Amino acid sequence: MTQLSLLAAKLEDAGQLTAIMKRTFDEEARRWLGALDTPVVDYNIQPPGYDSIYTTRYMIEELTYYKILAEEQLVGGIILTLTGNRFGRIDRIFIDPVLQGKGLGSEVIRLVEKAHPSVTTWDLETSPRQKGNLHFYEKMGFERTFETADEVCYIKRIPVGLAGENEFESCNLEGSTFYGANLANSAFSNSTLSGAHFSNINLSGSKFQNINFRDTLIADLNLSGSMVKHVDMSGVGFSDTSIEGAPVSFERCELMGSRFNNCEMDDVEITDCNISGMKIDGVSVEELLEVYRMVMKQG
Repeated sequence: MTQLSLLAAKLEDAGQLTAIMKRTFDEEARRWLGALDTPVVDYNIQPPGYDSIYTTRYMIEELTYYKILAEEQLVGGIILTLTGNRFGRIDRIFIDPVLQGKGLGSEVIRLVEKAHPSVTTWDLETSPRQKGNLHFYEKMGFERTFETADEVCYIKRIPVGLAGENEFESCNLEGSTFYGANLANSAFSNSTLSGAHFSNINLSGSKFQNINFRDTLIADLNLSGSMVKHVDMSGVGFSDTSIEGAPVSFERCELMGSRFNNCEMDDVEITDCNISGMKIDGVSVEELLEVYRMVMKQG
């Protein structure tokens, strides 16, 4: 059998990992979506940013990202989110299509479990269209927990005794109130906090990843120094918000149709952006720039 090993991915691996991921998920799309009469968007088959080196870099920096080596050659990757000591999520696993069907995926799962022996609960999601994935994960001991027309959720529990101190699983704490509580360095995963109210809370240094914040009110916050990456903010509104002291930076963001009204925009810089249709006080920026270039050329 091919000798496999896992190594922590580094930023210099991002280009090669992105290329392999794109080949893998594009092949999956051709296999499972190509024959459909109506085009289907399936984010389990082609996850957001799967073909973006910037997404890969983000995942290397912020998640647990292993590159998969076969006989010392890079052939794929596996991306994990680890919550606390006992809970892990397999976000993505991909192996170059030319090497699939050789048992490499099974060995990768075993290597991940060996690398994280304290994790007793693993979960993941996949597309019900990927029949091979369903068979693979169930062969590896994962059990279905939830299923829709768009995704199948799996969980795998590894029995190693009772839960440790301050570890709560499958608890119903609905309606609970915590006042003066010390929950520093706590971890929440696969939990429902819909309708929760956080007030006068110190969340400095916290991480929010893979969270549904739809229709959430975020007000009276200090977010200075924070980073917002790979976030869908369609329909979000900002009002009475200050960014004094340090400028806000937008890179590779889709801001089509955004509106800025009654805002202080002193010293704002826009570089290398698509500004088609952009207007300032009703005046086309493209036309302004065209006039500016003509004047500069004549001068």
